[in-house]
Amino acid sequence: MTSSVADGERDKLTIEHELYRRLLTLGREQELSPLLHDALALIVEITGVLQGYLELYDDDDEPCGRPRWGIAHGFSDSEIDVVRSAISRGIIAEAVASGTTIVTPSALLDPRFQARESVRLSRIGAVLCTPVGQDPPRGVLYLQGGSKEGLFSEADRERAEIFAHHLARLVDPLLAEQRREQHDDPTLALRSVIRVPGVIGRSPAFAAVLKEVSVFAPLGATVLLTGQSGTGKSVLARAMHDNGPRAGKPFIEVNCGALPETLLENELFGALPGAHSTAAQRIKGKVAAADGGTLFLDEIGVLPLAAQSKLLHLLQSKQYFPLGSSTSITADVRIIAATNADLKLAVSEKTFREDLFYRLQVLTIRAPTLAERREDIPDLMRFFCSRVCSHDAFASMEISRDAIRLAQAAEWPGNVRQLENAIERAVVRCASEQRAVIERTDVFPDADVPTNAGPADLTFQAATRRFQEGLIRRVLEETNWNVAETAGRLDLTRSHVYNLIRVFGLARSDNRM
Repeated sequence: MTSSVADGERDKLTIEHELYRRLLTLGREQELSPLLHDALALIVEITGVLQGYLELYDDDDEPCGRPRWGIAHGFSDSEIDVVRSAISRGIIAEAVASGTTIVTPSALLDPRFQARESVRLSRIGAVLCTPVGQDPPRGVLYLQGGSKEGLFSEADRERAEIFAHHLARLVDPLLAEQRREQHDDPTLALRSVIRVPGVIGRSPAFAAVLKEVSVFAPLGATVLLTGQSGTGKSVLARAMHDNGPRAGKPFIEVNCGALPETLLENELFGALPGAHSTAAQRIKGKVAAADGGTLFLDEIGVLPLAAQSKLLHLLQSKQYFPLGSSTSITADVRIIAATNADLKLAVSEKTFREDLFYRLQVLTIRAPTLAERREDIPDLMRFFCSRVCSHDAFASMEISRDAIRLAQAAEWPGNVRQLENAIERAVVRCASEQRAVIERTDVFPDADVPTNAGPADLTFQAATRRFQEGLIRRVLEETNWNVAETAGRLDLTRSHVYNLIRVFGLARSDNRM
């Protein structure tokens, strides 16, 4: 064997070793989209091509229809849609249908493809196209413009086929997990019955709430929504209105805690001219504005006693008196109230009328805390990110796995509202720095606290995370890293314990003899 041949063999082995090594690294990826992006970048680098395209199908996709996932490399923005819908569709279809690799030095001159309009319009030259997976193919890898003189070698074919074979094995479990999550979504059946667009969540706790909404929405009875601040009670109230017989009629919201006591009755019931110093003309109250529809009273627990008396009269008789009027007005409204206060305690303290309390709680729904629906945090984060990008005309962004894991492990005393605000700040920060990926430090700017920081130097979130890390580490050591026993002691699910281990980077110290 000559020296040049031996060098060539060594180069080939080196490249293939690098390919295998980096494929193994890709196997650690837990999410499909990052895996496909990294995989395409890898094969483009290994083969040295000018342009590459990777598409992947799900079981529900029609053969050769629009793929569920399509990723391009080396194409301009204006070309990407063409790539996904038309470019060399005949070549891709041939590779998928035959289950074999297609290699041609020039598609434009190849009798099999030269008649294709997409080939002629794009003047496609050297192409290598190989199916990803078999019986049937899971997807296809399309490479255009070979590494040497624009042509593809036999070594390029071998590497592309090795890559496609291993990629299929990597994506199959991720696809299966996605299908499992979709099929295990307990809200799917409910979403086919009630209209809740933009209402994010598929956890069991959230499904239970949606079920109550679906049952209560068609009724005319008063509903009391309870739960901590920021849990989305106003969203649930709107969902009940939109799915009831009053849908399409007014939905009027009044935040009882945002109005001074002197203006609250005026705001709710309206006033006649001269009823008070600022009533120069007739004032239409929120009850009148909600006629035929729904009146949502948020923070009902802070309603003054005088207003409570008038609200009780409205609930009992469906009538009310505007300020300064001796004539009652009939109100055709459904009342939905919400509170984050303990109304039973308020009744015992004589700050809330007992008879009004019983009138309000004809039907009651408790909105779960974010801690009770941690499974929903990734979907909520992506939803808020997408909404902010769209509203402020920012480029689309992704959220890193570390940021999502830390968010799932964090305490959110402000619940969904606090999470929403954190994501909005993170998006603005990334946009200002022209970054496309939101990292954990964007969502939690104070997450990396120096180890010598004292309690007075820590924010509430940072101190909470430090306590969690120490507690999890201690109990894991006490149970000899038995995750099931640790979860039982801490009253957590095993999946949450595993998540905390990843977030805090905990590792078992190997001190066993």
